Amino acid sequence: MAITEKVRELLVAVLETEDAFIYDVEDNGGVVRVLLDAEGGIGIDDLQRISRQLSRRLDAQDPIPRRYTLEVSSPGLERPLRSFEHFRAALGEQIKLKTLPTNQAEGARRLQGELRAADESGFEIQTDAGCRRLHYHEVSKVRTVFEWGPTTRPTNQRLKNQSGARVRELDTTNMREAPTL
Repeated sequence: MAITEKVRELLVAVLETEDAFIYDVEDNGGVVRVLLDAEGGIGIDDLQRISRQLSRRLDAQDPIPRRYTLEVSSPGLERPLRSFEHFRAALGEQIKLKTLPTNQAEGARRLQGELRAADESGFEIQTDAGCRRLHYHEVSKVRTVFEWGPTTRPTNQRLKNQSGARVRELDTTNMREAPTL
């Protein structure tokens, strides 16, 4: 059984009492990375608590026969897409991708656009150049792209107060709330 599957099994037991779910588990040689998420996002306190519990289980079971560093994190705002479930959850979002150099599909190797469709064999991306269908085995990296939206600088207006002195008032009509993470 692969190390990622062993870690997933132990993690499922840890997450039974948590509101979090497994987004992904990666084994990059010296680093075992666990990405967790929750409905509405996951907080640092949750990640720390789950990390401690998982670390204790890994120490007790010892399923990894080499030295490694355990990283427990959220997938972030720009999250990697590796499975059909990831693609399905990201439908309608902006994505960036890079195809494999051996890919025989026509067109550019680096693309950015809207994820329009996904099924078990591949996905469609709508770019400025048109719609393109790719199979999962044709890409090396795919991730979502977080867009902050248009930025507008607040304007300063000079006004006079009742005593006639000049004061500055901040025009907040174009200010936007910071996104909640």
